[in-house]
Amino acid sequence: MSYSVAEIIGIVAATLQVTLSAIIAAIAVGIPLGICLALGRFPGRKTVIAITNTLMGLPPVIAGLAVALMLWRNGPLGALGLIYTKTGMVIAQAIIATPIVAGLSSSAIQQLDPDLKTQALALGATRIQMIATLMREARMSLLAAVMAGYGRIVAEVGAVMIVGGNIRHDTRVLTSAIVLETRKGNFEHAIIFGIILMALAFALNMALTIIQHKRASE
Repeated sequence: MSYSVAEIIGIVAATLQVTLSAIIAAIAVGIPLGICLALGRFPGRKTVIAITNTLMGLPPVIAGLAVALMLWRNGPLGALGLIYTKTGMVIAQAIIATPIVAGLSSSAIQQLDPDLKTQALALGATRIQMIATLMREARMSLLAAVMAGYGRIVAEVGAVMIVGGNIRHDTRVLTSAIVLETRKGNFEHAIIFGIILMALAFALNMALTIIQHKRASE
């Protein structure tokens, strides 16, 4: 199979669309959850922390299988028609990244000076202002949590193939294209896609690293 420049650009665009959407969803859920686990005191907290830490190592194929069973035509959410779609792929990858973002965010907040919370409240800060202060102090560690979550899903292949189906011109992303071409023995194409994937991951992580160092110097 030969690929046109337009098709390669489409595969790269699909990769960015899925992974960036997934990490944004993971941030929206994971960071608040991590802060809640770090600061909250509620029954079952240790159990939730243990589950979160366990899910940090969740095999992508298991996440993909679980999402596929939910989205399959006869599944609980089958009526939504999300199986073999980019949206379904985003859900699967968000499930993979969220525990990583949550676990590392919780650790980042817990490692801060305990007196910082007390001082903020003593100075009249509301709980939201206190949390904002803690997040600012832990911003580099929180950014590292995001980088770790993104690094996990950008190279993930099992879940996206199970949920997305690797459909040409639709749900095919760089990782699934690499697997497809390798299985067909088209190693030249697989290597090209691999180089593009590594360049993409490097560019995004370099951008986040620059932001991290810029904020560190503020």
